[in-house]
Amino acid sequence: MTQPTENPIVVVTGAGSGIGRATSIAMAAQGFDIRIFDLSPEGAEETLDLVRGAGGTGAFSQVDVSDTESVRVAFSGLPRLDALINNAGVAHVGNVLDATPEDIDRLYRINIRGVYHCLHFGLPVMLRHGGGSIVNLASIASKVGIPDRFAYSMTKGATLSMTLSIARDYVKQGIRCNCISPGRVHTPFVDGFLAKNYPGREQEMFEQLAATQPIGRMGTPAEIAELAYFISSDAGKFITGSNFTIDGGFTGIKM
Repeated sequence: MTQPTENPIVVVTGAGSGIGRATSIAMAAQGFDIRIFDLSPEGAEETLDLVRGAGGTGAFSQVDVSDTESVRVAFSGLPRLDALINNAGVAHVGNVLDATPEDIDRLYRINIRGVYHCLHFGLPVMLRHGGGSIVNLASIASKVGIPDRFAYSMTKGATLSMTLSIARDYVKQGIRCNCISPGRVHTPFVDGFLAKNYPGREQEMFEQLAATQPIGRMGTPAEIAELAYFISSDAGKFITGSNFTIDGGFTGIKM
C-alpha cells in the first residue's frame, strides 16, 4: 500500500518517455505527487529521477494498461486520486488494407481498452474523495482524416467519445474530463519511425513532417504537458467535456 501524501496525486500512464514524461515533470514542479503507471521500469525510473530533480515526489508501478488485473491492483493501492492523465498508447502507420486483424487488436487493447481500464478503476478512487480531473490524450486524427492512419485514427476517435461520455455522466459528481488532441510532436516515436522507414534520410524527412504544420515545426512534449497541467489544475476547474487541439495550426489554418 502506497503511503498517504499531502500533495494532490496524479496518475500518468505511459510516463517513461515523450509527452508522459514531460507531463510528469511539469505537474511535479507544481506540487503534484506523481504516480507513474508504465510497462517499462527503465524509462519510468528515468522519469522519476527527473521528477525528483524538479523538486517533486513520485512512485512507479509496473502496469500493463491492457491487462484488467494489472490496472485494478495499481489503482487499489492509491490513497486517493486527484488527476489522471491517460497518455499510454501505441501508433500504427497504414490504411485499411494495410492494417491486419492483429494490428487492430493490438491498438484496441492499448489505446481503447487501456483507457477504459484506467477510467473504470480510477473513477471510483476519485469519487470517494470528491472528484478530480481526467485528461485523455487523443489526436488531431480523432477529428480530421490523416493519410495512412486508419487504425490509429479509429482508436483516437474512441478516446474522444469516451471523454465526452465521462464528462456528461459524472459532471454532477465533481469529475471533469477533457482530452488533448496534438498534431505532430517530436517524441522518441518520431525518431524511431524515421530511423526505421527512412534510414539515412532522417533529417530530410523530419523537416518534411515538420513543414506540414503551418507554424513550421513540430510541437514539443513540454508544450503538451503545460496544457495538461493547466486543465488538471484549479485554473481549469470550469473546463469539462472539451477537446483541446494543439497542432501548430494544422486543422485551423489553410495554407
